[in-house]
Amino acid sequence: MSARISADGQAIPAIEPYVFSGAVRTYWATLERQMKAQDGRGKSDTGTRTRVTGGQQMNGFSAILFESLVALGTPATDVYVRGKRDLPGFFRPHKEWDIVVVSDKKLIAAIELKSQVGPSFGNNFNNRTEEALGSAADFWTAFRENTFGASPQPWLGYLFLLEDCPETHKPVSVREPYFPVRPEFVGASYAKRYELFCRKLVLERHYSSACMILSDASNAERKENYSEPAKDLSAPQFLTQLLSHVHMGLQMKKGT
Repeated sequence: MSARISADGQAIPAIEPYVFSGAVRTYWATLERQMKAQDGRGKSDTGTRTRVTGGQQMNGFSAILFESLVALGTPATDVYVRGKRDLPGFFRPHKEWDIVVVSDKKLIAAIELKSQVGPSFGNNFNNRTEEALGSAADFWTAFRENTFGASPQPWLGYLFLLEDCPETHKPVSVREPYFPVRPEFVGASYAKRYELFCRKLVLERHYSSACMILSDASNAERKENYSEPAKDLSAPQFLTQLLSHVHMGLQMKKGT
């Protein structure tokens, strides 16, 4: 893959294939440790709720994004992946994002990292869509109201990992007691629903960019341990857009 040239003529580093392979491996290993720890304590969340409530699973993604930003030239002290990730909102006092980039008291970027594993895909799909839309509405309204000070328009990213299993690819029925649902949802699996959702988040400008990957735990140790359902939601496009935006912010800071 060739490097991309930014608006100021500088090259953005090329993104390697399966850039998130190590993060996916860490994700599944962390879930496994959490499940064993729960069993050892004689406790267990309902179903596989441990895989959502245990925390730490997405740390591998945070690490790769942090390393990519620092390699670009972003001061490590400007990229927050541990602590100090709360940003003020409009409808609520504040929200803790997974990654925040702040330079000279200007908000450059914020990223949300989410995942979903079975078996409760239906309920959790609704939860994920509602929280992502709510967080975006809160974020952009706060920006409009100058809550982030004199910051230029920041970059807002959404990265989502979905378990790749037979259940995620089965057609899901829809309920239409009064009005028909939109045609793209008819016969769509949960994987397709999430793909449509991530794409619409960007098309409707709720997020600057979105990334969606699918992964099967049985492939965790392989290099090719995840798939990308759509090019416009791929890891390379997500990282390239993030790095391009942050690069421009660095150039503005230098006054060039």
